[in-house]
Amino acid sequence: MAYKTVLFDLDGTLLDTLEDLANAVNHILERHRCPLRTLEEVRAFVGNGLGMLMRRALPAQYSQTVSDLLAEELRTYYTAHSRIQTTPYSGIRAVLEALHADGVKVAVVSNKADEAVGELCESYFPGLVDAAVGETAGRRPKPAPDEVELALERLGADRDGAVYVGDSQVDVDTARAAGMPCIAVTWGFRTREDLVKAGAETLADTPEALLKLLRA
Repeated sequence: MAYKTVLFDLDGTLLDTLEDLANAVNHILERHRCPLRTLEEVRAFVGNGLGMLMRRALPAQYSQTVSDLLAEELRTYYTAHSRIQTTPYSGIRAVLEALHADGVKVAVVSNKADEAVGELCESYFPGLVDAAVGETAGRRPKPAPDEVELALERLGADRDGAVYVGDSQVDVDTARAAGMPCIAVTWGFRTREDLVKAGAETLADTPEALLKLLRA
């Protein structure tokens, strides 16, 4: 194996969470009589956690204070409705099973709330994720390296032989900040062109191609 440790982003990389995220955002917007957002708008808004997602979805005239309050509503609602339309991308489970069989340490590092990250990993990939780290108070979210460093600590691993896999500019920047290589996947929330523009040098168009890169 080329890599002994693989850290994955969650949304847009392992799980297609877009519809549940969009439905949760629009639930909060509708409650507060704000214009609803399309699926493609929400796709463009995700990547920096639920707080920033809510901020981007709200009309510009809303204050940061109001945005923060509605973000808490979003976190509560989404945590309870995060597994309705969400599904693993086709072929992803096979990748995780292959890595597990090869003895590779696997972690998920996400800007989603810490509790939700753990619940989603346990629900969709039981026994296949060795550590799950999400956003929590007192820890800087991606692209800061804090979550990556915590995941490595929980795995008992270091950067040597580790790689970060994600689908967005935030993930490319996270890998760079953490001082590790990045493989960008093109089936998620950003296009190949977006990823190349963000500085991605190694890209995978399918889970099968990703596994080959991890084993190269």
